[in-house]
Amino acid sequence: MKGPVTAEKEWLPEDWRGEIGELTGKKWRFRMTPARVVLLALGAISVLITVYRLFAGHEAVSNLNDHWPWGLWIGFNVLAGVALAGGGYSTALLANVLHVRKFSVVARSALLVSLLSYLFVMFSLFLDIGKWYNFWRPFVFWGYHSVLFEVFWCISLYLVVQLLEFGEIATERVLTGWHALFKKAMPVLLIAGVMLPTLHQQSLGGLYIIAVGKLYPLWWSMLIPVFFLISSFFVGPAMVTLVSTLAGRAYRWTVPTEVLQKLIRVSGVLMLVYLGLLVYDLSSRGVWGLVFKGNLEGNMFILEVLWMLIIPLVICWTPALFNQRKWLVVFGALVGSGVVLNRMNVVFTGMAGYLGGHYFPSLMEWALTIGFIAITALVYMFVAENFRIHAREEEIAPEVAEVEKGVVA
Repeated sequence: MKGPVTAEKEWLPEDWRGEIGELTGKKWRFRMTPARVVLLALGAISVLITVYRLFAGHEAVSNLNDHWPWGLWIGFNVLAGVALAGGGYSTALLANVLHVRKFSVVARSALLVSLLSYLFVMFSLFLDIGKWYNFWRPFVFWGYHSVLFEVFWCISLYLVVQLLEFGEIATERVLTGWHALFKKAMPVLLIAGVMLPTLHQQSLGGLYIIAVGKLYPLWWSMLIPVFFLISSFFVGPAMVTLVSTLAGRAYRWTVPTEVLQKLIRVSGVLMLVYLGLLVYDLSSRGVWGLVFKGNLEGNMFILEVLWMLIIPLVICWTPALFNQRKWLVVFGALVGSGVVLNRMNVVFTGMAGYLGGHYFPSLMEWALTIGFIAITALVYMFVAENFRIHAREEEIAPEVAEVEKGVVA
């Protein structure tokens, strides 16, 4: 017999409400819509091209060459993808380590987005390997002098940690007997899940330290690992704001504006730190003249700073804009796309003068990346419709909600 419908079960679909244990007996669901059919088609195309690439090699599907060994799959899929996945560890740090319970309402959604993003990154790394059947070698041959080796291991370990963290959510419906064990393991997993990203986020920037004289001076700096780390953290809350808004419209899940404002303020403070370090770095190296030189590199650098830092900071610290929910979403979109622009500038704009040659992604390179993104979106939708992802604040931290309502003094 089903129990009464209570406020704490409101996250469930209407026909699921009742005893939470009955979740295990419900059918899996996935609503088909015209948009999802398009996403499925894009995903299917990318799968076919992937199979073709594995048999035919890079040359058959990409425009990579001896001048440009790193292209769209590394520049966007990996460097930008890892940065945009920062919402997972930044939200975990804020909600579970620093115990800012306000952020618990978005913690599960942030974890899911980050997990799917890292799966996307790892598959892109696999796809970019020339001899893909040698993917197992870094697990056996320890090139510990290589920054890439450290990046590979940190990303691999972090992906495992995220899968284990997701186990707490998954076992609410499947393999429920393991739920208590996953719940007990969460403190250790959360610590590891915060520590590992801080290592590989900065190491991705460290890859370019050895590119002195090759990477354009506006981006080359001994501080580039710090810039990569800070930007990965401040883009996290921005992406959580953007994704939670999109998910809210699709699943009638409303994150309080106050929570989004606090997330944006966290980003804003770190962006001020980033901007201050950037001004110091440009001044100490005496490269301000290159900023206003009027060439492609200088103009792209100015666009990056305006797009990623200046305009979002105006939104963050202008009350008339900060108090409007739509501008918080604009902030998230600007910061997210601005960090992508920063990574693209480092990988392509900043290296173009030295590498020479010509590279523009082929149609199949674009199709693979777009298809991967479509598959990632579909998986998010499936998980969101079958597991407790979009929980309300009072369900996760009822004691906080009661205090704020004045129920508990």
